[in-house]
Amino acid sequence: MTSKEGHHHDTCGCGHDHDHHDTCGCGHDHDHHHHDTCGCGHNHTHDGHSHMQEDHGQTEREESVVMPENVKKQVYILENLGCANCAAKMERQIRNLSGVKAATITYATKQLVVAADDPERLYPQIKKICTSIEDGVEVVPREEVEERKKEKKTESIYQKNRKSFQAIGAGAVLFVAGQVLEHMMPKSALIVVIFVAAYVILGAHIVWTALKNLTKGHVFDENFLMSVATLAAFAIGDFAEAVGVMLFYRVGELFEDIAVSRSRSQIMEAVDLRPEVVQVVTAEGVRSIPAKDAKVGDILMIRPGDRIPLDGTIVDGRGQIDTSPVTGEPVPVSVYPGVEVYSGCVNDQGVLKLEVKKPLEESMVSRIMDSVENAAASKPKIDRFITKFARIYTPIVVLAAVLTAVVPSLMTGEWRYWIYTAITFLVISCPCALVLSVPLAFFSGIGAGSKKGILFKGGLAMEALKDIKAVVMDKTGTLTRGNFVVQKTVSTGRLTEKQILTMAADCELASTHPIGRSVVQAAEEKHCKLIRPKEVQEISGKGIFAVFSEGTVLCGSQGLMEHYGVDVSGYQKEGYGTEVLVAVDGRLEGYLVVADVIKPEAKEAVGRLKRQHMITAMLTGDAKRNAKAVACEVGIDEVYAQLLPEEKLTHLKKIRTDHGAVMFVGDGINDAPVLAGADVGAAMGSGADAAIEAADVVFMTSSVDAIPEAVEIARCTGRIAMQNVIFALAVKFLIMVLGFAGCANMWMAVFADTGVAMLCVLNSVRILYSKRKA
Repeated sequence: MTSKEGHHHDTCGCGHDHDHHDTCGCGHDHDHHHHDTCGCGHNHTHDGHSHMQEDHGQTEREESVVMPENVKKQVYILENLGCANCAAKMERQIRNLSGVKAATITYATKQLVVAADDPERLYPQIKKICTSIEDGVEVVPREEVEERKKEKKTESIYQKNRKSFQAIGAGAVLFVAGQVLEHMMPKSALIVVIFVAAYVILGAHIVWTALKNLTKGHVFDENFLMSVATLAAFAIGDFAEAVGVMLFYRVGELFEDIAVSRSRSQIMEAVDLRPEVVQVVTAEGVRSIPAKDAKVGDILMIRPGDRIPLDGTIVDGRGQIDTSPVTGEPVPVSVYPGVEVYSGCVNDQGVLKLEVKKPLEESMVSRIMDSVENAAASKPKIDRFITKFARIYTPIVVLAAVLTAVVPSLMTGEWRYWIYTAITFLVISCPCALVLSVPLAFFSGIGAGSKKGILFKGGLAMEALKDIKAVVMDKTGTLTRGNFVVQKTVSTGRLTEKQILTMAADCELASTHPIGRSVVQAAEEKHCKLIRPKEVQEISGKGIFAVFSEGTVLCGSQGLMEHYGVDVSGYQKEGYGTEVLVAVDGRLEGYLVVADVIKPEAKEAVGRLKRQHMITAMLTGDAKRNAKAVACEVGIDEVYAQLLPEEKLTHLKKIRTDHGAVMFVGDGINDAPVLAGADVGAAMGSGADAAIEAADVVFMTSSVDAIPEAVEIARCTGRIAMQNVIFALAVKFLIMVLGFAGCANMWMAVFADTGVAMLCVLNSVRILYSKRKA
């Protein structure tokens, strides 16, 4: 089996066509003593790369903001940021600063990330830009904000918005009083006084902000548009209308702020599982220290009900932990000394002692938090489109308002009617609902994924994932566990199965190969008494020749037996796995079947992908017999086996041509070229670090179930983002048409602005709570 044959179709009886190579091209025999990959003996890891670069995907990447490597980054929190459209303006201006390599603002987290050679030097300019665009915004380094949170008490909604509640309350009382007085004493001058007082209370801040922004060149902002609209209503004598619209606007703005704030905190609380303190076991007893001060090797005590603070290994105690906060898996997991556990999980029972393996900044809780924050900064195409659209939409609608006020009035003389219609257009022209509608949906989707142990590395990756047509998977480490287990022991001669296992394990005691180690482990689990051979010789690519006091033992492949002239007519080749034949003094006594274990959830997960109308395929460097057996067991549609890395890429391109956009899922071994060529690259959390670093999506649980779950979350997110955009535009357009026809008033226009924005926020957050089932 040293020559490489051409591709041909083979069938395993499961009704699918399987295309494969007969060898992997490395020149080795693929029976005993080769790992369940290409078997060439090299350590294959991923090269650093960006996904979606191949062919049609390059453009999308270039349009998005990519933080450059090896450039200093500074993270700020924009406190009091309340306008999504203003955030977009700030981002554009900060990017244009001299010395800034990249900058991005995530409205959902109020986070500004600046990449520059000296970001501290730019801090005064950044502050100036932010405060000039939205009054009251504070630019604070993230570290200071986190320190403040520890000291600051949690405020109620009323305490946070006390001034707004008071202004709205007083304005509402005066508005009602003016309305009552208007009906009782329609010609009283007191009516004007009451309405003016109400307007000052409700709108003075907005008008003042608009005037200040005008001096800075900001014409089409929400404050200016609302000020012009309501003051124009005053000018034409609609006092009640002007005050009522301002009141409705302030109420809508308040509820919108509360909804955004609540949704933001819900998402961050769901993913921020970082501990503040840990309980360290010392010679003097147990003491509390800040979590960031815990070091690798420290022993932590975890009581029942406590959250596991850092990644580590259990060294004392037994119990069960709830992994659902990290993995989404509701079934408790038993833990005991030697078991590795992730931070973020909750100890359900028993006092546990944990040896820290990773500090706080490298533990799972921090990785999830960083992933969510960084992912939110990667804007999908639809988000970038809406931001650009809003810059065009507002001036066009304002121009339409001016034309509506002037042109029909000159023709009909009905200035009051057309000016009123025009000012409804001004209110509708506010772009905040549009700009807010998309990023919050994607941020919610990223948060929903993190609750399930699925880390999306950006809105762009999620957007691409919702459109894939085929899922291509590696075998080892993806569909299988990646660890060999003795599946069966068969006796063909005088010896018992236990004796055969013991002899094979004796021969393999010195082996470092995964198959050899699995044989030794199986013997130890059955409490077999093992002895080392007097003499042992490894036959490269075939197996082991060993000498014991009782005689000689051959342990290895069929080729080894044939090399020593052993009759193997009593041996029947198994369908799946690697056989380890055992012969004593030249006579075949039996064999072991060693195989990688298929993940128990693989079959159901592949079924879910098919119900999502996905084509499933496997690309593997493993032998065709093993690949076909796994494919039949889990229900994979297409199988390509015994492939070199570059051959995997060829087949991936063929699958894309046949079916459409593809996602490749692997564990990082031999997969660099195919990951680079996929529309979306995904890595199992148990895989190579380089693959996890380079992947667009990481499945921290390493569960096959996470693949269809990620697809469903991405599709749900895409649907909700599109619903928000269509709903916002449709309502605005409808109110404009009704206003032009004389059937809409300014109250409806305010709903088209703040009301629609609030509904979009609520619609976005439901991703966190939706019951997804495919």
